[in-house]
Amino acid sequence: MSARTPIEETSHRAGFACFVGRPNAGKSTLTNALVGQKVAITSNRPQTTRHSVRGIVHRPDAQLVLVDTPGLHKPRTLLGERLNDVVRTTWAEVDVIGFCLPADQKLGPGDRFIVKELAGIKKTPKVAVVTKTDLVDNERLADQLIAVDQLAIELGFEWAEIVPVSAVGDSQVGLLADLLVPLMPTGPALYPEGDLTDEPEQIMVAELIREAALEGVRDELPHSIAVVVEEMIPREDRPQNKPLLDVHANIYIERPSQKGIVIGPKGARLKEVGTKSRQHIEALLGTPVFLDLHVKVAKDWQRDPKQLRKLGF
Repeated sequence: MSARTPIEETSHRAGFACFVGRPNAGKSTLTNALVGQKVAITSNRPQTTRHSVRGIVHRPDAQLVLVDTPGLHKPRTLLGERLNDVVRTTWAEVDVIGFCLPADQKLGPGDRFIVKELAGIKKTPKVAVVTKTDLVDNERLADQLIAVDQLAIELGFEWAEIVPVSAVGDSQVGLLADLLVPLMPTGPALYPEGDLTDEPEQIMVAELIREAALEGVRDELPHSIAVVVEEMIPREDRPQNKPLLDVHANIYIERPSQKGIVIGPKGARLKEVGTKSRQHIEALLGTPVFLDLHVKVAKDWQRDPKQLRKLGF
């Protein structure tokens, strides 16, 4: 996995870790908790993550570069197949793999499918991370930890660590980082102090808009929304102490009938999406933003190679 030129003398550890798991296992929330800031979008609907977002954790003794992958799943579209390819490519390039499994859900066929794939990766250490521990009592958590251990034994390998965490309750997140560090190679920092992600700003802004657009759309448009930021330009003729950034973005859906759902009665939903995402964008970029949103139809884009390319997949 390519990184920038090392910038510190060695004496500490630095490397890449990725979190895998079925959709909605808490991978993005965990990445954000470890980094200490929102670098990956989260949503209560599966398949929210579409890019490998990197979060960078800086410590005196180490630098952890976290690669947040889409959830591995049985693909039904070309987009689904491409997302799975992203996951497998990432696994081959990291120093440690964290398998995320929610504490409140029993091990299912999806988890077995992933763990079976992990069993085939011989050299990379694998850590089991039982997430969302704030949702269960101690007895249920103990059962889950035993089940996760047992599954690895059945498939003929051993977890390097099994760690229960709650990213929302900030429980054992620091411990997880402590356990990941010794699994990293020794070496200098890979990114400058203060960098929290190497994701381009335009991609992050698009993701924040998509996160807001997904909110409250219930089951109508789970995967049909894509966002492309066309341009981000500072407004001319503004005094230096009152800058304004113009952000022009398109929200793409697959069918004309979905347009009304995203826009809402008299444009109310789209306005809400704009307000919500603008606040997050301003927090991310540290500058006031004028956000110009348009909803467009890209017919069946999840199945069309040409449209997927255009939308950045």
